[in-house]
Amino acid sequence: MALVKYNPLRELRGMQEQMNRLLNLSWNHDLAGEDLKEGLWQPAVDIYETEDSIVIKAELPDVEQKDIEVRIEDNTLTLKGERKHGGEVKKENYHRIERYFGFFQRSFSLPANIQQDNVSATCDRGVLTITLPKKEETKPKQIKVDVK
Repeated sequence: MALVKYNPLRELRGMQEQMNRLLNLSWNHDLAGEDLKEGLWQPAVDIYETEDSIVIKAELPDVEQKDIEVRIEDNTLTLKGERKHGGEVKKENYHRIERYFGFFQRSFSLPANIQQDNVSATCDRGVLTITLPKKEETKPKQIKVDVK
């Protein structure tokens, strides 16, 4: 019988491999019986600045306008709403659900130079566009000096 040197790290490595296998199984989307994904999600946004305004574009496909709320409070713009799961197909008939459903909320700090009274929001083809116009900055005024 051969002597084998005890290595405690070998057991830890074995446990780590087992955990990795379990996690890979639970996150593998190709498995039958995959859990349906429903819950909290956040829509993707683009934020850019023009000369006159700051524009926020949020992707909200399949979200009805009545389920979208845009609010400004204490220099914070809050976008919240809900994407509801359509009832036309039963959950047990799905093979895969990769889109998230349920409530969402995003908040953005606004700079002080925004005209909060003139903010506008439009929704076109599943993209919500929020336009935040900038205040007119006081430009330096050149004073002409008359020489006598």
